[in-house]
Amino acid sequence: MKPAPFDYIPAASVAEAVAALAELGDGSKVLAGGQSLLPMMNFRLARPDALVDIGGLGELRGVQARERFIEVGALTRHLDLERTGVPGPLGSLLRSAGAQVGHLPIRTRGTFGGSVAHADPASEWCVLAALLDATMTVTSLAGTRTVAAADFFTTIFTTALEPDELLTAVTLPRLDESYRVAVVEFARRAGDFAIVAVMVACSVRNGVIGDARVCLGGVADRPVRSLAAESLLAGQPAGAAAFRAAADAAAAAVSPPADIHGSAGYRRDLVSVLLRRALERMAP
Repeated sequence: MKPAPFDYIPAASVAEAVAALAELGDGSKVLAGGQSLLPMMNFRLARPDALVDIGGLGELRGVQARERFIEVGALTRHLDLERTGVPGPLGSLLRSAGAQVGHLPIRTRGTFGGSVAHADPASEWCVLAALLDATMTVTSLAGTRTVAAADFFTTIFTTALEPDELLTAVTLPRLDESYRVAVVEFARRAGDFAIVAVMVACSVRNGVIGDARVCLGGVADRPVRSLAAESLLAGQPAGAAAFRAAADAAAAAVSPPADIHGSAGYRRDLVSVLLRRALERMAP
């Protein structure tokens, strides 16, 4: 199929892009890498009146390193993060998550910010943003504001972005060397969106877990932190008993949807298996 007719506006700057969004209103969509939006348009699942193309805005591309955090530009490609030189556990997490995104052609064209703004509940970058309490930088004609990840994802394919706003960057905290991280997901075929995705980041000192972060994708209308698992991990020895208890608690606490890919019970079983596997595989 082909998309419905639309107007095309190539933006030469962020200011020009947000001006176009303000003028066009609800009927416009932002085009970044196009790896999610264009297939939806081809199937007529999305029918925007206009596309504001920001793909040429180099100012929105790349990773800026700071002492306590990194800032990922919205147009940074998936492949750039899969191959990132960011050191430590955060770099490991970015590389592991990036490698799970679609197929290589998608990773060479698709963008980090586009994926986050698209807000698929099983998206690796959405799960990572929720896991790390990321901060979203959002720009409009009124200026710039920041939105915490917990407030940014509101439901499936829906965020806190207003029609006249553009996601320009995402800030991720650095993880100190005590953290161990892992990304584990299950899909029917390599490159498909995960039926269930699990990410973990746990601080471990002298064999004992301190800060524990567990985020699940594909089990709700947005990525969800598993508070049940986190509370059982914190303060416990990093070992099989704690991992098993946390995995079982996480599975019991979710109410996943049922669809052609699996029942709710199947997804709960996946949560338990994948979370235990992720905790066992945690690497600094």
